[in-house]
Order: sequence, then C-alpha cells, then structure tokens
Amino acid sequence: MTDLLAIQGLRVRFRTVGFVRALVDRVTDPYIDAVLDVSLMLREGETLGLVGESGSGKTTLARAVVGLVPVHSGSIHLNGRELVGLRESEYRGIRRSLGMMFQDPVASLSPRKTVRGLLIEPFHIHRIRDVDLDKEARRLLGIVGLHDGFLAAYAHQLSGGQARRVGVARTLALKPKLILADEPTAGLDVSVQGEILNLMNELQRQFGLSYLIVTHNLPVIRHVSDRLAIMYLGRLVEQGPTRSVFARPAHPYTQALVAAVPQPDPDKRRDHLELQGEIPSLRRRPSGCEFHTRCVHAQERCKVEAPLPTALPGGREVRCHFPLV
Repeated sequence: MTDLLAIQGLRVRFRTVGFVRALVDRVTDPYIDAVLDVSLMLREGETLGLVGESGSGKTTLARAVVGLVPVHSGSIHLNGRELVGLRESEYRGIRRSLGMMFQDPVASLSPRKTVRGLLIEPFHIHRIRDVDLDKEARRLLGIVGLHDGFLAAYAHQLSGGQARRVGVARTLALKPKLILADEPTAGLDVSVQGEILNLMNELQRQFGLSYLIVTHNLPVIRHVSDRLAIMYLGRLVEQGPTRSVFARPAHPYTQALVAAVPQPDPDKRRDHLELQGEIPSLRRRPSGCEFHTRCVHAQERCKVEAPLPTALPGGREVRCHFPLV
C-alpha cells in the first residue's frame, strides 16, 4: 500500500501568556507544546486509531493536518505534497481531498439548514457548479442508508445516529481520500455505535477511504483500526498493528489503557493497572520520561533521561527505556 499521509517531527505550540505579561513576569518560554516530535504514517485504504486521554494532543494533531492550527516545525505530507507552510488559498484545494467527522453529530450540523442544504454546501464552498445538486444530495443520502424523505429535515429533527449519517454523507460530498474522524461514536447508543462503525467499514471498502480516527474509546477502535498510535502529553509513546498492541502492550501507559477495557467474558478476570496520580500539566512537563510520574515500572533512569523511539519486531515502535515486550 502507498503512504497517503506522512508526518515527521511535528511540533505544535500555543502561547500561554501575552508578550507584555511574559516580559513583566520574566517568562522566557511563554508557550506549551501540545504536539511534540510526532512522526507517523497512514497508508491508502488503512485505518489508524489515534488514542489517548483528554488533553493528550490527539485532536490538535488532527487539526494540524487540515490546517486549522499553525505548525511550529516538522512536516505533513499528503499524497507527497508538503502541507506545512501553505497559504490558506492553497489549502482550499487540499481540503477537497480531506474530510472531517466532528465529535458531536448534531451540534456539527447547522440548525438553520435542511439536510439538503447541508449536503450541497461543500459544492458551494468549493465553487463546484458542474453538478446536479439535487441528484448529488439524493446520492449521498443513499450511500449512508437514508431515504430522500430526510432532505427536508433539520438537524434537531434527527436522532443521533441519523445526524451522524448525514455528517458522513456531507463529508463524502467531494470524494475525499482521507477522513479524520474525531470520536465518531461519541454520544451514540451502543447499538447505534455498531451501525456507524459498520457503515464506515463499508464505505472504506466501497471508496478506498483512509481513516485517522481520534478517540479515547479503545473498545471501539479495537474493531475498526488496522494500526494504533498511543499519545501521552503530545508525544507518541507507542504505535503498531492493533492486534499486536492489544495482545502485548510495550509501553506501561498502553498496558494500563488496555487493562481497563471491559471483557465480554464474565469468567475472564481483568487485571486492574491503576494509573498513579493525575496527568501532568503541559506547562510543567516532567523531566526525563514524561510518564514516569504515573508509571509503576519507573526506575531512576526514567526520571532524568528522555527515551527515544525504539523499533520493535512486527512494525512496532515504543518510546520507553524498559519496554514490556
């Protein structure tokens, strides 16, 4: 498979205090790193799950890919084209090959537009005039399993699952190759979650889509992703094939996340590996390995020396001095 998305050494910084305040308080570095030294790739037709607790930087990473937040350093290549440094006018064409699924299925739809208006809006935004808009709206609804009767409906008249399907249809309007999905099953009943995930899988087979799915829901991502990338404090601490990561986590953070996943077999005991303490503030990153303040396996070296990414067999990578595999 060909690499569709390639990210190398990505760093995204946000200013925490204004220039004058930093000068008065003698703050030498008034920034936090929301994404730090992240490298990953996504192949055509593949699903990559980006997993981490709230505040880990996963949504910021996705927003950087679509040009919604500025990149401090590093590179983002989409189909071989560098995205970092593009002007907004240049990004307009790039966004035709990118689709976004937002976290709240209802709130992400304008309450002032009908479903028809929502589905044809991308054609207006990108000034595409050589299409039959009514025909396209009906086609898009059919793709996601909704009938034409929904065309006149408004967002508040839709259930969560129906709103999600409309959002997916809107995302597919311009025939993107890469879809970035931010918590695609959030706020949905368990049965509806399964329907949406099955729909995403079917659309992937039908159109050759690639997905970058941002989530903290490991049970969901386990069944749809080909590979996993685990984030902590803006860094990738582990990445590799989903089955391998679940079978034998290499990083203690991944181990704790996997151990917390409920087991469907009541006779199968689940090991509880409690994470110690709270997630550190990005303003006060721990020295050495940033996870050492919560790690049950931490040693003295972990407190003073930051680990480098280490390649493991089977296409895996971990950032840990003492991998568990």
